[in-house]
Amino acid sequence: MKLSQYFLPILKEVPAEANIISHQLMLRCGMIKQTTAGIYSWLPLGFKVLKKIEEIVHDEQIKAGHIPMLMPTIQPAELWQESGRYDDYGKEMLRINDRQDRNYLYGPTNEELITDIFRSNVSSYKDLPLTLYHIQWKFRDELRPRFGVMRGREFYMKDGYNFDLNEKEAIDAYNRHFVSYLRTFNRMGLKAIPMKAETGPIGGNYSHEFLVLANTGESTVYFDKTLLDMDTGQGKLDYYQNTDIKKVVESFTTPYARTEDTHDANIFLEVPEERRIESKAIEVGQIFYFGTKYSEPMNAYVVNPDGQRVPVHMGSHGIGVSRLVGAIIEASHDERGIIWPEPVSPFFAGLINLNHRDEECLRVCDKVYEELGTNGIEILYDDTNERPGAKFAKMDLIGLPWQIVVGPKGVAEGKIELVYRSTGEATLLPLEEVIKKISTAYKALVKD
Repeated sequence: MKLSQYFLPILKEVPAEANIISHQLMLRCGMIKQTTAGIYSWLPLGFKVLKKIEEIVHDEQIKAGHIPMLMPTIQPAELWQESGRYDDYGKEMLRINDRQDRNYLYGPTNEELITDIFRSNVSSYKDLPLTLYHIQWKFRDELRPRFGVMRGREFYMKDGYNFDLNEKEAIDAYNRHFVSYLRTFNRMGLKAIPMKAETGPIGGNYSHEFLVLANTGESTVYFDKTLLDMDTGQGKLDYYQNTDIKKVVESFTTPYARTEDTHDANIFLEVPEERRIESKAIEVGQIFYFGTKYSEPMNAYVVNPDGQRVPVHMGSHGIGVSRLVGAIIEASHDERGIIWPEPVSPFFAGLINLNHRDEECLRVCDKVYEELGTNGIEILYDDTNERPGAKFAKMDLIGLPWQIVVGPKGVAEGKIELVYRSTGEATLLPLEEVIKKISTAYKALVKD
């Protein structure tokens, strides 16, 4: 994409309403624009990152055997009245009346709707286990929406729901989600620590949150330092080898790790002092097992192998897709701007022409742009007539992993500059070597 043809409304000043770095940088980079309190339009650069994250979530969910679908944003109130949550949920729920004065709501979550879908179509244990999920916009009417996409009212979320015959099989499903979430966040360049958590309005008594350490996080967490060194891995894994999956879960849940809601100071003191860490963190995902909380009141039963009708055991599992954009920025930035991990970067590299009037610079830039583009590598080509300093500042701000810098002096020597954003390492290389190095890095990314 040529920058002269792209929509990238960069802001020079930090917006006054932005209090945390991710909100500041997303506004400055032209990724989002506030529509009203807690609701944002996702502009082209932000939308690309959002879709990259969504693709990774889909990929890991499907690898774990989960089936994608799509449910609507608007739900009938009757389903929530069946489960008993309609009046209990509180003012965060946006309630709506249509022209016939029927009661609806803008879904904050989908336990009731998915249970209704299940009970209408499944009646035998032979159709279990089953896990369905979707990625959809949600709405929760936060009292004080703040921190940009980190705590907005409208947000993009993956929520999945498992249906199993009994508690043991439901815990196997819980463990599959646990491991799939570790691998999902790892692919995004994040170290997300699973921690024992409260279940909140979802219900149940078995839950873990996945949290990314950040000074601006709203959650206080307490954990054993050994968790920071544990490898989530991306090798081959059979999600239905329940014993192997359970071992992974046990390795991450044995060391102490709790949110402030479940923290036990006495137990924490048993951790050696040099390994005790208290920190701020950002929640990016949560999983729940809640048994028959919804299936019993909503009559979601199946016939078991003995011919008896029994309520299915359920769990739910969420990832904040839009929140992850902010969380990644909070975890990966410097004083110049964002540092995108390669898998979620809106473009793989930025191409900077230091003199748009120089014919040789134009020729080299066109060659780089065309050859890399032919290989499917997305390049943001700054072909504008801005001064070089402004071009460098813009590329550093938006934080693409690689910068390819073409200037008259280097071209005359047969070389162009390749800069790796995360380290600042700059190397002068012949044109063909730059193309080869970028292509090799991209192939490694796609392979992973």
